[in-house]
Amino acid sequence: MTLPVLILHVSGANRDAEAARACELAGGVPHIVHINQLRAGAFTLSDYGMLILPGGFSYGDALGAGVRQALDLRAYVHDQLHEFIASGKPVLGICNGFQTLVKAGLLPGDPDDENDQKPHGNPVGKRQVTLTYNDSGSFECRWVHLAVDQSTRADFLAKVDQPIFCPVAHGEGNFQVYNREALNRLEQNGLVAFRYIDASGNPAGGRYPLNPNGSVADIAGICNAAGNVLGLMPHPEDHVDPIQNPLGGKGRLGLSLFRAMIDSASG
Repeated sequence: MTLPVLILHVSGANRDAEAARACELAGGVPHIVHINQLRAGAFTLSDYGMLILPGGFSYGDALGAGVRQALDLRAYVHDQLHEFIASGKPVLGICNGFQTLVKAGLLPGDPDDENDQKPHGNPVGKRQVTLTYNDSGSFECRWVHLAVDQSTRADFLAKVDQPIFCPVAHGEGNFQVYNREALNRLEQNGLVAFRYIDASGNPAGGRYPLNPNGSVADIAGICNAAGNVLGLMPHPEDHVDPIQNPLGGKGRLGLSLFRAMIDSASG
């Protein structure tokens, strides 16, 4: 059975079509659904096998990147979203979608709090990670290399057998942690999914522009403890065909990520 994929649209999202094409090429059947359609009950998450929160500038980044969309998730689809995640179905947040998952408390999540009430799920609690303004102080639009962290709990990423070369396009992509202990928990619990590297596969080491935003420990993406919710700042959906490579190279397609997730979800 071909996997149906819900691509969640809100005002300001602008990468829906690219995410849909990546899903199609990876063997999925994408369906772009506005959040108001979920609110009205015209569609339900349970009818889908995978959820994608695409990139863009949801609500014009009102209140901060991803914050308003995160409030929508809490207010309108909290129960069905948490049931979806608890069922083990994959969720992918790209760029603004990643920011939304973090601001909603779904990444990295708290494995000791099934009700999502502390500290990540509580709006007045102390968030342990965030995505903030780039160290450069400017919007970064450039191509970067990513490598899967070999200790990640996102098991499906084992199928991504080479680095991914794809662009970033963000002003608030700087992944930071509350303190050193928070970083240690991410790394020790296998919650780091992607890191920035150079073209030869060496760690970026915080060097700009290999690490385009100043993210701590070169972290480009993380997952939850169950390994089925994944977020990353770069745009793998923008390199799904060799013709999109500005350097004319082959391989290192972002399509490998979509194939890995769809194949895993399809069983």
